[in-house]
Amino acid sequence: MSIFPVVLCGGSGTRLWPMSRGGQPKQFLTLAGEHSLLQTTLRRVNALDNTRPPVLVSNAEYRFQLADQLKEIALDVSAIILEPVSRNTAAAIAAAAHFAIQDDPKALLLVLPSDHVIQNADAFHNAVETGIALARDGRLVTFGVVPTTPHTGFGYIRKGESLADKEHEAYNVSAFVEKPDAALAAELLASGDYLWNSGIFLFGAGVYLDELKRYEPDVARFADQAYKDAHPDLQFLRLGKDAFTDCPSISVDYAVLERTDRAAVISVDDLGWSDIGSWSALHEIAPHDEQRNALIGDVLQDSVSNSYIRAEHRMVAAIGVSDLIIVETADAVLVAHRDLAKNVKTIVDSLNATGRRESVTHRRVTRPWGSYESIDQGERFQVKRIVVNPGAQLSLQLHHHRAEHWIVVRGTALVTNGEREDLLTENQSTYIPVGVSHRLFNPGKIPLELIEVQSGAYLGEDDIVRLEDRYGRTGTA
Repeated sequence: MSIFPVVLCGGSGTRLWPMSRGGQPKQFLTLAGEHSLLQTTLRRVNALDNTRPPVLVSNAEYRFQLADQLKEIALDVSAIILEPVSRNTAAAIAAAAHFAIQDDPKALLLVLPSDHVIQNADAFHNAVETGIALARDGRLVTFGVVPTTPHTGFGYIRKGESLADKEHEAYNVSAFVEKPDAALAAELLASGDYLWNSGIFLFGAGVYLDELKRYEPDVARFADQAYKDAHPDLQFLRLGKDAFTDCPSISVDYAVLERTDRAAVISVDDLGWSDIGSWSALHEIAPHDEQRNALIGDVLQDSVSNSYIRAEHRMVAAIGVSDLIIVETADAVLVAHRDLAKNVKTIVDSLNATGRRESVTHRRVTRPWGSYESIDQGERFQVKRIVVNPGAQLSLQLHHHRAEHWIVVRGTALVTNGEREDLLTENQSTYIPVGVSHRLFNPGKIPLELIEVQSGAYLGEDDIVRLEDRYGRTGTA
């Protein structure tokens, strides 16, 4: 009986703006520890005994970020399944279940979010071992965290009849409770009968699909068809677009766990778990000084207390403040009271309503070949810093409205410029006229860095006509 960790990494969370954005959500960020939240999750499940390489399910938009992050930690996966559109967790897990059953009809799925923190890996591993026994008995297992505060940002699970023969505290699930208000949360905590819902699940792939057919037959049917229509693309598996688009959008909790009579919950009280649902939550798990300040980056402070201050690009100085969240990035700064940090979504909604890019992209934008960063812009010009990884190349493309000047500052560039090819080294440059096909390739063993100056009537990223692309892209992605 194989165990497939299934890591859900397609979320586009904005609760940690300005660092987490639509184009680079929090699972790809290094917020707690030396690796990104996704990489830490993958390393954690990789340390489990007797498991197969994980299955990743994500939005197609993030495919190259996923590939880069896997390469950084040299970790193999069983599959990277790409959703053409977001349809919540029930359908995503169904796709992973079909993949696992194809390999092993009796496979178990250990389903995890990619953006949670678990500080006690041993407790996690021990709880999973207990869950495996229950899952083999046909139970759909969830993991409940013993609550320490009347938290209003988590869902709750009510413990039912005890399954006393298990090593850990395990119970039938009596009820699920949505995120409560403060008064109800206090009642749930005081009763001792409730656990925080961690969003981590363990069950047989076949059992899950059977229960999904029973309670949400449309989700089961469209997810099944989308998997049948799936096709490989480089190292990815793309689900069928039409069927998956028609699939209802519903969470695994609503679709199955809250309705099945097979649900069980394992109580864990030393997991060190957090879903990092806000900057305040990140402050709680970050290392503190004597004044309960968490200071990350180039931060100077005087008479500051109980605050989280993060400097990503510039020095941040704070004097005589308390209970603040201050987060600095290259193009935005957030200042919020700790108690209101969860309201950052209102800022993101305002940015989206006015069409501003700061809710979607950072100044530095990752691409499968490397990255680019906007340095300066004005009327009819824009300056970018471009980094091309060794052996990587941009698409063969042309622009209708802009010309480009490239100046190499590090490494070697092989430039296709119309019918000509030029090899450029440091301090050499070239000019790409409007409408001329061109390509940039790094033939060297170190990153290629260059400055690009664009000039023209229109400088938008959608002014790209791709003629050839090794990454199978269309449009501007």
